[in-house]
Amino acid sequence: MPEPEKDPPVFVSFFPRPKAFFLSAAAWALVVVLSWFFGGEELGAVFGMGPAAAGADPIIGVDVFWSAPFLWFYLYFWVAILLFYLFWAWYAPHPWQGWSVLGSGLILFITNFSVQVQIAVNNWRGPFYDMIQQALTTKGSVTPGALYTGTFDFLGLALVGVTVGVLNLFFVRHYIFRWRTAMNDFYVSYWLRLRHIEGASQRVQEDTMRFSTTVQGLGVNFIDAVMTLIAFLPVLALLSASVTALPIVGEIPYPLVFAAIAWSLFGTLLLAIVGVKLPGLEFRNQRVEAAFRKELVFGEDDETRAQPPTLNELFRNVRRNYFRLYFHYVYFDVARYLYLQADVIVPTMLMVPTIAAGVITFGIFQRIVGAFVQVTSSFQYLVNSWPTIVELLSIYKRLRAFEASIGGEPLPEIDRRYLERARAGIDPEDQPAA
Repeated sequence: MPEPEKDPPVFVSFFPRPKAFFLSAAAWALVVVLSWFFGGEELGAVFGMGPAAAGADPIIGVDVFWSAPFLWFYLYFWVAILLFYLFWAWYAPHPWQGWSVLGSGLILFITNFSVQVQIAVNNWRGPFYDMIQQALTTKGSVTPGALYTGTFDFLGLALVGVTVGVLNLFFVRHYIFRWRTAMNDFYVSYWLRLRHIEGASQRVQEDTMRFSTTVQGLGVNFIDAVMTLIAFLPVLALLSASVTALPIVGEIPYPLVFAAIAWSLFGTLLLAIVGVKLPGLEFRNQRVEAAFRKELVFGEDDETRAQPPTLNELFRNVRRNYFRLYFHYVYFDVARYLYLQADVIVPTMLMVPTIAAGVITFGIFQRIVGAFVQVTSSFQYLVNSWPTIVELLSIYKRLRAFEASIGGEPLPEIDRRYLERARAGIDPEDQPAA
């Protein structure tokens, strides 16, 4: 049996020295990003792939993705990823480093590419909707061919986005299963230490898959949010020059950026407060479900087990916890959906003074709305991800007992109390242990 690792097994099984790995990944990402903005982008000119001239109109349509500046970025990105991979392959070789390092790099690249598709669509909105406005206000000023061309430009961008998205989903599914495989192999090697823990079979068979899927989804969404902010905040700051003032607040520097941050922080704090009870309830939910399922499994081989009175009692625990969970989700969902519905109209409300003054075109209005939504969505990472975070916390609480057993540490308090009550012949659910 291998010696237990100090880092969490859910990560040790797949990543080399997780704590050091993730810290170094964050530090290296910061270095790469800063280097790009402070000379790396211009360095492409040495190879004939320099950035576009200042003030130049953006390239509209799919041609932007194989323009010289984009090709230089692709090269820059993958050189950085390969250098990071080679360092870890030398410093701490790991059997899963191809998937965990290069696979993560590919997911990062595709996430960034998806953000660039969104920027390309936002750039398309300006001239296209200005053309729509011109066509509607001046009869015969725009030909049908020009409108068709603008529409096909969007369809081309959409096709690229959909194609890359589908291929990414295919890869991510394989990535997640590899992570599950790594966790499964790791926990199976310690099975003799883990088998006594309540619901051990479910934790190995189901929770490992759910954990890898959830962490990967949250991680990609977080990276997407950060990359979207990096890409769209300058756009929103530039477009702020077109906004004369905000309602109530009046004239302030970079009004749209200020409003996006304030609105997003409000939503994040609101949902963090109203959803504070949900992780513990989700954890208890998995526990009572596991107890019910475990008794049914025993009943398949032992006719003295899974008797109706026992099953009825176990299912009453399931029902009681679900009903409690449903109650707490009522006020959480009310707050969440009211906020997200208000989120749709906020950018328009902020621009009411500007729209009434008639100082922007319809194309600029569309670009502002698009950029504002992207920025607020990024800042609202916790708002959009809170139910998933709740699920992840409950899953990790279950796997935490495995980590304690593997490391020779005492079980978490909630598991200890559960085992003590079960051994004493007391229903562990009579007095909630969470």
